[in-house]
Amino acid sequence: MTVEVTQLSNGLRVVTHRMDSVETVSLGVWVNVGTRHEAPEVNGVAHLLEHMAFKGTKRRSARAIAEEIEAVGGSLNAHTTREFTAYHATVLKADVAVAVDIIADILQHSVFDEAELDRERVVIAQEIGEAQDTPDDVVYDNFQEAAFPGQPIGRPILGSAEIIRAIKRGQILDYMGRHYAAPRMVVAAAGNLDHRAFARLAEAAFGELSVASVNGFDAAVYRGGEFREERDLEQVHLVVGFEGLPNAHPDFFALSVASTLLGGGMSSRLFQEIRENRGLVYSIYSFAAPYTDTGIFCIYAGTGESQLAELVPLLCDEVRKTADGVGDAELGRAKAQLKAGTLMTLESTSARCEQLARQLHVYGRPLSVPEMVARIDAVDRDAVERALRRTLATKPTVAAVGPLDGLESYDAIARRLG
Repeated sequence: MTVEVTQLSNGLRVVTHRMDSVETVSLGVWVNVGTRHEAPEVNGVAHLLEHMAFKGTKRRSARAIAEEIEAVGGSLNAHTTREFTAYHATVLKADVAVAVDIIADILQHSVFDEAELDRERVVIAQEIGEAQDTPDDVVYDNFQEAAFPGQPIGRPILGSAEIIRAIKRGQILDYMGRHYAAPRMVVAAAGNLDHRAFARLAEAAFGELSVASVNGFDAAVYRGGEFREERDLEQVHLVVGFEGLPNAHPDFFALSVASTLLGGGMSSRLFQEIRENRGLVYSIYSFAAPYTDTGIFCIYAGTGESQLAELVPLLCDEVRKTADGVGDAELGRAKAQLKAGTLMTLESTSARCEQLARQLHVYGRPLSVPEMVARIDAVDRDAVERALRRTLATKPTVAAVGPLDGLESYDAIARRLG
């Protein structure tokens, strides 16, 4: 298994991981642009653009795009985050050229037909409505907005139905023209393929990309605070969190170990104490999500209305105790979980493909598997406690959706975590 990188003459970077033991290839383009690159009046345009890219090009209709990829048994999809937009496919190894040609076509020759745009506005409005009806999803948007109020990074990826209805075709084209440039893109592939042949395909297919772009975004300023929404639900959906660490921070791996130890599995402190010993929740977990210049560290719990008052003090207590000291056995389990997840990525071409693309964007190079394992192995108790103390020193953010009579005040929660 070999990882190779080539930078093309237009600045486009191509990274591949050859995996001879599989018969498929996952590939795609990861663009360094997302919600945090949007102006408030076009919030949601990155996601709208991702949808519209599949709605027809100069030589393919939307139906032809779907039929052509599925005619070879492949799959084609895309997703938008706050910092990235990805267009990706998985095909049999003989059909790599088909997938490259389709993705290159939709990223360079989409026509953004007005009738298709009108239909897609309705589709996205339905997607927004579905998200609003899913409280364990929407609570994270509420958390993000409370953590980063009035900032692009705090706005929802989907935008609002009102804004989506108002976005014009010209605004989508302008956004694409300013941000979709070769130096901001990574073409990644993992599976049974040859790097040189794939790089030649990419060079021939993506030759019309712009080489200049506007790459700025507003620096994130974590504020913290709270968002509460009373709803008549069976469960309370609660997220308590803090400012985390950026992607490239030297302590990010330590914070990831801390998160795993605190709430990353059935042996974690939160799961054992709050679910197993007390029976207060069905679901509880923590995670560390990094961005370019900041991050978030979150704990999610889904609980009943009558359990909420008992849950919150226990949750805060476990968080504080973890920052005060961790045991050797639990530290070893957490590191083993992270290393296993890293190695299991190698068994999925799609996961490995995305991992490589993100590493090129974040670090400027792919990290070898031994290097990632070594970074996890190097995490010791001091590093975990240091990372957690740094995170818990920030102002907490609380987001909750559901019947909230039992949820104590924000100030009371903040005092428990102080």
